[in-house]
Amino acid sequence: MEKEVVAVIGPQSSGIGHVISHVVNELHVPLLSFAATDPTLSASEYPYFLRGTISDYFQMHAVASIVDYYQWKEVTAIFVDDDYGRGGVSALGDALAAKRARISYKAAIPPNSNTDVINDVLFRVNMMESRVLVVHVNPDAGMRIFSIANKLRMMASGYVWIVTDWLAAVLDSSGSGDFKDMSYIQGLIVLRHHTPDSDAKKKFISKWNNVARNRSIGSALNSYGFYAYDSVWIAARAIDQLLDSGQQINFSADPRLNDSNGSTLRLSTLKIFDGGEQLLQQLLLTNITGLTGRVQFDSDRNLVRPAYDILNIGGSGSRLIGYWSNYSGLSVVAPEILYQKPPDTSMSAQRLYSVVWPGDTTTKPRGWVFPNNGQPLRVGVPNKPSFKELVSGGNGSDNVSGYSIDIFNAAIKLLPYPVPCQFITIGDGLKNPSYDDIISRISTNSLDAVVGDFAIVRNRTKIAEFTQPYIEAGLVIVAPVRQATSSAWAFLKPFTLEMWCVTGALFIFVGVVVWILEHRTNEEFRGSPRRQVLTIFWFSFSTMFFAHRQNTVSALGRFVLIIWLFVVLIINSSYTASLTSILTVQQLATGITGLDNLVASALPIGYQAGKFTRNYLIDELNVAASRLVPLSTVQEYADALNRGPDDGGVAAIVDEMPCVEIFLSHHCNFRIVGQEFTKEGWGFAFQRDSPLAADLSTAILQLSESGQLQRIHDEWFTAATCSSEESGLGAVRLGLGSFWGLFLVCALICVFALSIFFVRVCWQYSRYSNSEAAGEPGDTAAVATAAVAEIQPTKPKPTRLGSFKELIQFVDKKEEEVKKEMKRRSSEKDTRGAGSSDAHSASPA
Repeated sequence: MEKEVVAVIGPQSSGIGHVISHVVNELHVPLLSFAATDPTLSASEYPYFLRGTISDYFQMHAVASIVDYYQWKEVTAIFVDDDYGRGGVSALGDALAAKRARISYKAAIPPNSNTDVINDVLFRVNMMESRVLVVHVNPDAGMRIFSIANKLRMMASGYVWIVTDWLAAVLDSSGSGDFKDMSYIQGLIVLRHHTPDSDAKKKFISKWNNVARNRSIGSALNSYGFYAYDSVWIAARAIDQLLDSGQQINFSADPRLNDSNGSTLRLSTLKIFDGGEQLLQQLLLTNITGLTGRVQFDSDRNLVRPAYDILNIGGSGSRLIGYWSNYSGLSVVAPEILYQKPPDTSMSAQRLYSVVWPGDTTTKPRGWVFPNNGQPLRVGVPNKPSFKELVSGGNGSDNVSGYSIDIFNAAIKLLPYPVPCQFITIGDGLKNPSYDDIISRISTNSLDAVVGDFAIVRNRTKIAEFTQPYIEAGLVIVAPVRQATSSAWAFLKPFTLEMWCVTGALFIFVGVVVWILEHRTNEEFRGSPRRQVLTIFWFSFSTMFFAHRQNTVSALGRFVLIIWLFVVLIINSSYTASLTSILTVQQLATGITGLDNLVASALPIGYQAGKFTRNYLIDELNVAASRLVPLSTVQEYADALNRGPDDGGVAAIVDEMPCVEIFLSHHCNFRIVGQEFTKEGWGFAFQRDSPLAADLSTAILQLSESGQLQRIHDEWFTAATCSSEESGLGAVRLGLGSFWGLFLVCALICVFALSIFFVRVCWQYSRYSNSEAAGEPGDTAAVATAAVAEIQPTKPKPTRLGSFKELIQFVDKKEEEVKKEMKRRSSEKDTRGAGSSDAHSASPA
């Protein structure tokens, strides 16, 4: 630097780049590096640093895209413990976080480590859960890592190795077929800087090969060689343009740079480049096409269009399986082709060719195993005093049982790998533990999972990973039911007195209107005044049952009748619906019919202690906390509901459906009111991003499809011990008590009508008998009768009242015949009366 340097090209490592950047900043000399990829070498901290290659920031995003493409959630980072390694791993952590993944373990290898140190680091890595290993080291230690990993059997099936571009540089530099350790790296995924093919690139490679042969150079070109070549041209063009602009190359001394006593650094010989800022600007304006493609810097002083080749090591070489670019993500199409199209980074557009993984398998590795540290899965189980059918926690894992436990064990058995579990009961068994506190133990690493009746709700998903729900468990309302005493006049309750009066008046009014409209044209509405009045009443009230027999012939009459029949239909339907409601809803003792009137009331509400119900009622439904009563056991549920709100109990209980089913199977005088008003489900909770959650979800779906999930449900949720007839909660059966008043009115009307009928019949029979008796011959006719009697036999004389049989026969006769007979007898009587008068007047003669 004491030789009046105007620009620096290099260095070949990020660590040295940090040191030199401090020097060039003070001397205003641009530093153009073709190999320092550490993302922490930023323009904000080092204004004269210019990166002539791709930053590891983009390379780590490429790694994160690969991890996300194969749906892995955790990786282990193996890196060299220097600026280059730490900066790259830090960028990897940020890139994975954007994909909802993370680095589960960081294995740092000190620079210049020997084989024993590397062996210890890899041994600890092998004890971890993740089997996705990202290697970001220097070439000098990198190949020893794979040799040792092979001895530790870490290159076998089930492992995933993703290696940054250092390995591609080593392989490219070694030449085709010259690398001796290919057997150690079979199945690896390797990233390499993408440099598009071009004529200039081909010519340069040919020229390089000729020079290498002439000079006996054994190493071949790699991507860093192309960036180094372009970096020289970038500096040369910028200096040329600086000189063409008339800028002079001048240096000035810095009074701050003085040698201290005895110092050998010769700092006083260092000078500041006066044209450093102008040269830096010329460098930033670079826009050329080099061996690596388009060479241009963005606002962050990074090369535009960063891209990587993705290679799969196999056999004696590597196979291209795709590309990654900051423009379109993963693709099997070269980035320079995609640059001509609109960007598409959607998941459906991401694609790679098939990979041969370690162990010579094409099956995608799961990416994780249980930690090889002898520790079983710590599973928390709530220990509650009631609802033992769901989960029952005893002393130790051997005594844990219940519906949720059986589902969990059945799902664990379906996993393609063994999962040792240790159940840890939480709670004293006397009162319900807080379910939110149990879930929080997962986030603090006190537990690995929790199993039980844990609802999947929003606040819990923020700290734990839940499986697919294994049962629906929405909230419902339970209220007490008492058999209400039915009124004898219940059939009158649907309408008020005012409604009854108005309805009756309307019936008569419509009858009168129709009579007026039909009277002049319709014979059925004519006749005697008495008959017309009866017709009005009969017609109007018979329309209630659509049984009127009179036909309307006038247009106005038919119009009025159509409207009135529609009104009658509405009245009948409303009456029926109202009566049905009165006879059924009245059985709810507290009057709670659903969620709305429960929330609107001021009555106390019971809930299961420890569960999310309390927070839901307060936060979501704005129910006052003073109204909520915690309950723990089935017996407490029953006692609180039986006492009711007036005696220190509750008006209703809000709980999850499975718990309510268990409660109602033992207590028959309660029922579910309204509909299920939430749609939660129960699931098993694991630590965030635990791969077990996804595998258990798949196992639960398999249980559901095979029917085993339903069989386990039927084993624990037995049928109710009380029938609907005993509880009065089945189909409502209407008794005589609800209708005897109506029947009584109908019977009295019938008796009244029969009484009038029989009085009238008896009166007619009396008149009929009297008319028959009046027809017997008198004193004048007796002589003639006697003379005739000598020739003909005499008939028996009828009695005045007649027998009962004659009365029945009389009743059976048509009234019209009786009237005709009585009229005939009356005429005969009058005729005989006239003949008798003539005989008496002729006798003296």
